[in-house]
Amino acid sequence: MGRPRTNDADVRERLIACATEMFATRPQESVTVRALATAAGTSTAAVYTLFQGKDGVIREVRDQAVAGLFQDLTAVPGSEDALEDLYALAVAYRHWGREHGHLYAVLFGGAQSFAPSTQVGDRDPVRPLVAAIDRAVADQILAGDTTWIAVSLWVALHGLVTLELAGGLDGTAAETAFRSTIDAVLRGWATPAAFPGLRLPDPAP
Repeated sequence: MGRPRTNDADVRERLIACATEMFATRPQESVTVRALATAAGTSTAAVYTLFQGKDGVIREVRDQAVAGLFQDLTAVPGSEDALEDLYALAVAYRHWGREHGHLYAVLFGGAQSFAPSTQVGDRDPVRPLVAAIDRAVADQILAGDTTWIAVSLWVALHGLVTLELAGGLDGTAAETAFRSTIDAVLRGWATPAAFPGLRLPDPAP
C-alpha cells in the first residue's frame, strides 16, 4: 500500500480551515503542529510539506483574511461624495468582520499583530479607505494627516466589531453605537466649514 498523500489541495484547505478556527478560539501558543494535523485528519509531515511549519500556516490564514477583506472593500461602489464613501466603507468593514468572525479574530485578534503604517500596499485592505480620506481632505471636508485619520477610523471600527463578535453589542444598541461612533470620528477630523454637514439623522427608535 502506498503512503497517504500529504500535500494535495484538499489537505491544504482542511489545514487552513482548522487553523483559522483554532487560532481564533484559543491562544496561539496552544496550537501545536500535532494538534493542527490531528484536527485536519492528516499528519504533521503535511504541515511541514505544505507550509514549512506553524508560522507558515499562520501567514496563509492571515493572507486569506487580508484578501477577503480587500475584495469586499474594493467592491464598494464609489460616488462623488467622499464622506458617503467613507460611511459605505465602514459599513462594508463591519459586515465582513461579522460575517467572518474567525478570520477577523486571526487578522486582528492576536494571532498576528497589526501596526499602522504609512506604507499602503496595492492590495492592502486600508487602501480604499485611504483613497476616500484623501478625497475628503482635498475637498476640505476633513483636515489632518491621512494616515492618522485612517487609524482613528480603524480603531473605532475595530472596537465596534470586536464588541459585536464578543456579544457585547447587538440589535438596536449595536446599530446606534456604530452610526454615532463613526459620525463622531469623522466630525472630530472635520473642517469648521464642513462640521454642520457631518451629522447623520438619528436612527429611528
